[in-house]
Amino acid sequence: MKRRDFIKNTAATSSFLTLGGLGMHSCNGVGKKQITILHTNDVHSHIEPFPKSHSSWANLGGVARRADLVANIRAENPNTLLFDAGDIFQGTPFFNFYGGELEFKLMSMLQYDAATIGNHDFDNGIDGLLAQVPHAQFDLISANYDFSNTVMEPHVKPYKLYMVDGIKVGVYGIGIRLDGLVLKKLYKETVYKDPYEIALDTERSLYEEEQCDLIVCLSHLGYDYRSPEMPSDTRLAQRTKYTHLIIGGHTHTFLEKPEIRTNALGNQVLINQVGCYGINLGRIDFYFESGEMASQGWSITV
Repeated sequence: MKRRDFIKNTAATSSFLTLGGLGMHSCNGVGKKQITILHTNDVHSHIEPFPKSHSSWANLGGVARRADLVANIRAENPNTLLFDAGDIFQGTPFFNFYGGELEFKLMSMLQYDAATIGNHDFDNGIDGLLAQVPHAQFDLISANYDFSNTVMEPHVKPYKLYMVDGIKVGVYGIGIRLDGLVLKKLYKETVYKDPYEIALDTERSLYEEEQCDLIVCLSHLGYDYRSPEMPSDTRLAQRTKYTHLIIGGHTHTFLEKPEIRTNALGNQVLINQVGCYGINLGRIDFYFESGEMASQGWSITV
């Protein structure tokens, strides 16, 4: 089946997964609850849809179409969160002219809840990133980029908490090594820390201290690599203990469905990545019943 045909088929359907062994902290109230997670990655300043003459993605993508999809899903389920896994900037003249202002303003209009920081989000330098922060009415989160000695220090959080219909959701960000991808003069004194160590520390805090019922990682590590030395989402998933979903970016990977990996405790964790350029909007639905996670559903929409 061609990828475009698959997208047409999945746009109107969802699949469901029953996940065993994912222990939840007690949720407030009893009864069925649904939390919907929507996500993008590597949009790369693609504001408009691809032209109808495009060989692969004719008429696909575009912020207007995404806004309509998001609005419809929120109308269906108000308990919806919207995230981005990085590389918001760079790729079209919109970025060259506006420097990221338009991207952040439009994401704010779509009411994104949070985004992590990708390597291309440093393309105008850390000062250029700071200049766009006032236009972002959503949180920038990154746990393994230490901005302590930079102008971005007060504007980036390691994680963010959301209380949605009595269910506590913890979301943290993880970024790729900048050295070799970004010039030092652009990221300046930003310190990259080991993503595995920081992820494990952060998810433990979210589970044990914050008492989160659902834990999501926004990752800009990349889906998978041949080299075992390269940190990736697949290897991260296998090391985690409490993370339920890894929303990936960087490698522009079109996953036809979320991948299930087994974590360090023998439980299941989902990995999802929806390609690039805003072509797809990912959706994961978490269902809770009597305070426990019962199942998950997924779909890809365009």
